[in-house]
Amino acid sequence: MPYLILADDSDIFRAGAARLLMAEEDLRIVMQCKETIRLNRAVDSYPNAIVVVASKLLANSPGLLARIQLNNGRSIVVAEMGEDAKTFLDQGAHGLLYRSASGAMLLDCIRQVCRGEHYVQAADVGASPSDPVGTRVRDGLTPKELKVLSLIMQGCKNREVGLKLKTSEQVIKNYLRGIFDKVGVSDRLELALFTIHHPTLAAAVASVEVA
Repeated sequence: MPYLILADDSDIFRAGAARLLMAEEDLRIVMQCKETIRLNRAVDSYPNAIVVVASKLLANSPGLLARIQLNNGRSIVVAEMGEDAKTFLDQGAHGLLYRSASGAMLLDCIRQVCRGEHYVQAADVGASPSDPVGTRVRDGLTPKELKVLSLIMQGCKNREVGLKLKTSEQVIKNYLRGIFDKVGVSDRLELALFTIHHPTLAAAVASVEVA
């Protein structure tokens, strides 16, 4: 059974991905990390592991992908839209996904990398014509609600979202309640899981620019 290390500085994204992966009987998460210090310890403690790591964490740990490879492990980088896949592949990554990737893409990527193959998501892949629910929700959200959702998926708390959007925390809470109602969820974790599972919505959220 492949051992997985899940490393992402976004609590909400990491929790959503973890719940998705824990539902798979053939995969086992041995450690979750949000900081590079814990991630480096995990890599040393679990050689041969598959490390799913956010690109932001790599900025503070140069050489980590090469070290994972030296430990007979494999790495999958979760990149932000606009980042160059070749940069991470040249550093030793075996797989690359963007934040817009669906849950199915994440599982497919992990299983291909486990088999010793490489997996690279094309930068323009994410939205799917067979995602009517995600399309309906995306089209039902206002531009401001999409910005709020984008920041929530990045791990921002309500107060941080308010500061970035130059409004109050209470206004953000009101926006979030509206988003919950439109999506049909009751909390942030369910919202993250819904977004991950619906590539059309995930792609829209990943492409949002927050000034």
